[in-house]
Amino acid sequence: MDYVRLGTTGMKVSRICLGMMSYGDPAKWQDWVLDEEGSEPLVRKAAEAGVTFFDTADTYSFGASEEVTGRLLRKIFPRREDYVLATKVFFPMDKAANDGGLSRKHIMAGIDASLKRLGTDYVDLYQIHRWDDDTPIEETMEALHDVVRAGKVRYIGASSMYAWQFAKAQHVAEVNGWTRFVSMQNHYNLLYREEEREMIPLCLDQGVGLIPWSPLARGLLARADAGQERTTRSGVDGRIEQLYGGPGDAAVLARVAETAATRGVPSAQVALAWLLAQPGVSAPIVGATKERHIEDAVAAAELSLSDKELAYLAEPYVTRPVIH
Repeated sequence: MDYVRLGTTGMKVSRICLGMMSYGDPAKWQDWVLDEEGSEPLVRKAAEAGVTFFDTADTYSFGASEEVTGRLLRKIFPRREDYVLATKVFFPMDKAANDGGLSRKHIMAGIDASLKRLGTDYVDLYQIHRWDDDTPIEETMEALHDVVRAGKVRYIGASSMYAWQFAKAQHVAEVNGWTRFVSMQNHYNLLYREEEREMIPLCLDQGVGLIPWSPLARGLLARADAGQERTTRSGVDGRIEQLYGGPGDAAVLARVAETAATRGVPSAQVALAWLLAQPGVSAPIVGATKERHIEDAVAAAELSLSDKELAYLAEPYVTRPVIH
């Protein structure tokens, strides 16, 4: 496993980040979520393969994902310094008026609650899960700066939003001497490339690392050759039709399957290798509910596609509306 700096920071992360959304409590959230017993072999397999970067969020299984993540990482790694832990804040955790969003009140309560569930004194990367239209960005950025100054957070990151919003947040932090975002967790894969319009060029210019979510388009790219069974998650995931299925998708999937067949590897490896080859991408966030998901992700980090193959895979893409 190779390790790279996250953006222009000095912190190094594995080229694959294991997404912990799949681990937690199925009774609290979704049927496809694995409990702690089912999660441990997969997290351990990833760690043994060299994965040291793990991403969760307070909202996943309504806190249970953070609890499982914390316990497993403490069990698997000898020292806290041996892995990079990321979590997120924004989505409501309860029904009270201040139990969501990016107000100072919720950020301060959110980080303390996350640290308690994770069983750690700090998180390496604290991310805003979405943009909050109801809170002035000055309030959000100052609160995030304060949690960094308090030693509870090492770096801060952001997730899906418009490029102008991200630029505004970075500007507010800079002019006030506050902590700036070092990463962008954006929606980016062979079936959704709208981030190439403005967000990715902005991040490249500013030295912000990309850690894309849904790198396999909710499993569609992994099943490009139609040779894999549909998963429990895909059968109940209503967002698949919202995000994908537009003009050009079938052609992209066909080329992924063709390239995979030529290479003699699974489609997932080809799709992830394409993403890893894109400028600014530090570590795609890969979900795994089966051992082969880990194996494909690790293998993709070592699969080098030619310039001709990269262009061939990208060529059929048809632009679509921006969706966060």
